[in-house]
Amino acid sequence: MNEISAWLERLGLGQYAGAFVENAVDLDVLPDLSDADYERLGVPLGDRKRILKALSTTAVRSHLATVRVQAPAQRPDAERRQLTVLFCDLVGSTALAVRLDPEDLSAVIRRFQATSTGVIASYGGYVAKFLGDGLLAYFGYPAAHEDEAENAVRAGLDLVAKVGRLVLPSGETLKVRVGVATGLVVVGSMASGLANEVAATGETPNLAARLQELAAPNTVVVSEVTRRLLGGGFVCERLAPRRAKGFSEPISAFEIAGEKAVESRFDARSGSKLTEFVGRRRELALLVDLWERAKKAEGQWALICGEPGIGKSRMSLALVNSVARDDHVTIRWQCSSHHANSPFYPVIRNIERAARFEPEDSAPVRLEKLERWLSGLGQPVLADAALFAALMSIPHVGRYPALDLTPQRQRDLTIEALIRLVVAYTPRMPVLFVLEDAHWIDPTTLELVSRTIEAMRSVPFFGLITFRPDFFAPWLDRPHVTMLRLERLSKGEVGAMLADLTGGKRLPAEVSEIIVSKTDGVPLFVEEMTKAILETGMLDDAGETYVLQPIAVPSIPVTLHDSLMARLDRLAPIKEVAQIGAAIGREFPYRLLAAVAPMTASALSSALAQLAAADLINARGEPPESSYVFKHALIQDTAYGSLLRSRRQQLHSDIAMSL
Repeated sequence: MNEISAWLERLGLGQYAGAFVENAVDLDVLPDLSDADYERLGVPLGDRKRILKALSTTAVRSHLATVRVQAPAQRPDAERRQLTVLFCDLVGSTALAVRLDPEDLSAVIRRFQATSTGVIASYGGYVAKFLGDGLLAYFGYPAAHEDEAENAVRAGLDLVAKVGRLVLPSGETLKVRVGVATGLVVVGSMASGLANEVAATGETPNLAARLQELAAPNTVVVSEVTRRLLGGGFVCERLAPRRAKGFSEPISAFEIAGEKAVESRFDARSGSKLTEFVGRRRELALLVDLWERAKKAEGQWALICGEPGIGKSRMSLALVNSVARDDHVTIRWQCSSHHANSPFYPVIRNIERAARFEPEDSAPVRLEKLERWLSGLGQPVLADAALFAALMSIPHVGRYPALDLTPQRQRDLTIEALIRLVVAYTPRMPVLFVLEDAHWIDPTTLELVSRTIEAMRSVPFFGLITFRPDFFAPWLDRPHVTMLRLERLSKGEVGAMLADLTGGKRLPAEVSEIIVSKTDGVPLFVEEMTKAILETGMLDDAGETYVLQPIAVPSIPVTLHDSLMARLDRLAPIKEVAQIGAAIGREFPYRLLAAVAPMTASALSSALAQLAAADLINARGEPPESSYVFKHALIQDTAYGSLLRSRRQQLHSDIAMSL
C-alpha cells in the first residue's frame, strides 16, 4: 500500500493517502476508477482532474516502477529529529494462533494491517514496520507536521475504534493496546542491507513499546513528554509509575481518556493560565472600534495576518475578552491542517459543539439535538433541518423529504442555509464571528465565508479572520474589510513577557540575552523558550532573582520542535542548503555557501529564492556579493540540530578548507 501513498505524494496530493489505503485502492486499480469513485473517496473536483490527468499522460505501470525504484532514494538521509513513535499490538494474539487455522489467522492479521495502515496515513504518520501482530509508526518522519503528538494520539484512539470493529470468525472483536512516546532519535535508511527499511534509534521507540505493555486492552498510554505536548486538548489520567525493562527509573505514563471539546487550537495549547497580553494595544483598540461600528448595524470584518507564533490567536482572544460585557453571540470556527479538503469542516465542528453532540450519541439522538438547537433560532432556520442533517451526516429517512439534488446544488443550498443561520442571530443581538487559521480553510468553507462577507454589510456583525502570510485573502478590496499585520515584539515588550513568566523575578542578564536573541520577538518562542529554561534546573530561585547554574541552555524547546522542523521539511530537498547555511552561521555569505554546497549555481540560486519565499531567510545584496540571514535563530538551530554529528564534522571541515 505504500506505493499509492508515494505516488500521491509525488503529485502533491498526499493528504488523500489515508482514504485510498483504507479503501484498498492501489496503483493497479487506479485506471478502473471513475470521476465519481474519486469523489466518493473525498477528492474535490480540481484534485480529481489532476489525478486523471496524471493517469492519462503516463502509464500506471511506469509510475509504479518509478515509485518502487525511487522511493528509498527519496527518503532523507539519516537525521537527528524529534519523533513521536506509536507502538500498537493486538491483544491475545498468541491465543488466536492456537485457536485459529493458520489461513484464518493470516486473514485476520492482513485486515488488521490494512486498517492500521489507513488510520496511520490519515493522520500523517508513517508505518515503519509490521511486527507480526503489531506495528511501529512514526509521526514526524519523513516530513514533520505541526502537532505530531496530537496526530499520533488521535491515530491511536482511531485505531482502538476501527480495529475494534473487525470481527473474528467466532464473532469476537479484535482489541489493541497502543503506546505513544516523543523524543530525540536518529531516523532514516540504515545500513542494514534492507533498502526499504527505515529505523529510528534512541530511547523513544523502546519507551513506546514499554508503554504499550502497560496499556489496558483498547486504551492509549502516552509518555510524560507526549502528554506535555498535548496541552489541554485531551483528558489524561496519570498512571502509577511502573518499572519497565531497560529503564533504570520507573516510567511516568498517562492514559488517554478522550479528547476535550475545545473551540480552538489556542485553547488546547494554552490551558487555563495565559501569559500577560503584551503590546498590541493599538491593534486591539482598532478592533474594539470596529466592533462598536458593527454593533450599529454596520457589518465589519478584520483580517489578522502574521507568521506562526506571532500572537494572532492571542489577539482574537483579547478582543473576545474586551467585548465580554456587551450582549452578543460569539461564533468560533477553527480550521484544521488535516481537514483542508473536508467540506465545511470548521462549520460541522462548531455545530457539534453548539448542539451538544456527544461521541456516544446515536443518530436519532443527534437528530433530536440538532432539531432542538435549530428550533431555538426560529422557524426559517428549522425549515432547513434536512440540509443541516445531511451536512452533519445524520440519516433522516422518513423524517424529511429526500434531498434529490446534485452535489453542486446541495452545496449551494447548504451555504444559503448557513448564512440564514448566522443572520438569525442578528435581530436579537450583535454577532462576533472568529475564524482561526484560515490558511487551512477548505474550499467549500472559503466560498461560504466569501458569500457571508457580502451578506453581512448592514447587520450588527463583526467577523475576525486569522491567517499566516502564505494565505491569499480575496476580500481585501471590500470597503468593510480591515487588514492588520502583526509584527514582532520590541525588546522592552519581550522583557515584560519575561517578568510575567518568572513571576516578577529577575533573570541573569546572560539568560535574558539568550532568550531575546533566540526568539526574535515572537511571543510563542519567548514563552516556550523561557519555560524550557525554567524547567531545566539551570536557575536556582534566590528570592527576587534567579542564579545561573552550570547546565546547558536548551537550544530548541520540545514544544516548538515539530512546527520549526515542519517549516524546513516542506522545502525538501533544498533543506540541505538551509542545513549548510546553518553550519556556517546565522548569517552566511553566498560565496562560502557556493563553495561548500554540492550543486550548480543556478540550482543554488533557486534554492535560496525558495528559502526566502518561505520566509526562512532574508537576502542582503545580489550574488555573488550577497549574504543571507536566518529570519529566526531557532530555525538555524533546528536546521543545524537535524544533522548527524558526522555530517556536521564534514561540513565544518569543508567550510574551513573553503575559507
